[in-house]
Amino acid sequence: MQRVKLDRIDRQILRDLQEDGRMTNVDLAARAGISAPPCLRRVRALEEAGFIKGYHAQLDQASLGYTVTVFAHVGLNSQAEADLVAFENLVREWDEVRECHMLAGETDFLLRVVAKDWDAYQRFVTEKLTAAPKVANVKSALAIRSAKNLPGVPIAVEPKPAAEPAA
Repeated sequence: MQRVKLDRIDRQILRDLQEDGRMTNVDLAARAGISAPPCLRRVRALEEAGFIKGYHAQLDQASLGYTVTVFAHVGLNSQAEADLVAFENLVREWDEVRECHMLAGETDFLLRVVAKDWDAYQRFVTEKLTAAPKVANVKSALAIRSAKNLPGVPIAVEPKPAAEPAA
């Protein structure tokens, strides 16, 4: 991955695409204050440099029947690197797990799990999660509601420089 120094225009492009990945290149260019061809070149360069990992639609999980979100705190009985990697690889196979974070501290992993209902989550825990090798314990925290769920990271964009007065 090549190293790219982000300028104000790159940051504006990243922020706008993060908010609306379906924005047209023409609209994106207008918001960034440049024409469409250099905007497209910048987007491609940001993709190649790894700043843009992909594009996706943010779906409403309840509309699709996933009414339960649970944060599962998972403790393993071994913290050997091979066992941690093996658990991460196994988690990648489980569609119910939407996020997996290895933590420092009392819990080894935090999983965000979605399920159709509480019974489906319990089946996931008993048939997959606690049955997995090296899993010592699981503590579940049921999400009641989400007040904020933003993708990505905060991107600060400096204000556009003031136009120079005509001479």
